[in-house]
Amino acid sequence: MTPIFATVLGFWDFAIIAWLMVVFTGSAAVAARRSAYSQRIERKLDALLKHQGVALPPQAKLSEEVQRLARDPAKRSNAVMLHRTETGLGLAEAKADVEDFIKTIA
Repeated sequence: MTPIFATVLGFWDFAIIAWLMVVFTGSAAVAARRSAYSQRIERKLDALLKHQGVALPPQAKLSEEVQRLARDPAKRSNAVMLHRTETGLGLAEAKADVEDFIKTIA
C-alpha cells in the first residue's frame, strides 16, 4: 500500500502550481505598485494644496480609526503608529498630524 504523501505529481500538476504562483506573485506586485502610485499622487496633491495656501482640517488627514484612537489618551501612541502604517509618513509627521487633531477636539 502506497502512502498518500508519496503520490507522484505529473507534468500538468507542476504546470498548474507554477501558473498559480505566477498569478499570485503578479497580483501582489500590481497591488504594491498601485499603493506606491497612490502615495505619490497624495504627496503631489499635498504639495499643490500647500502651494495654493489651502489647509485641510486635521480631521481630513486621519482615518476614522486613527481619530477614535487619538481621542483616548492611553492609545495616542497607537494612533500615531496606525497613521504611519496607513499613510507611509515618518514618525514626526504622523505625530504632528495626530497632535493637530487632538488640538481641534480639546
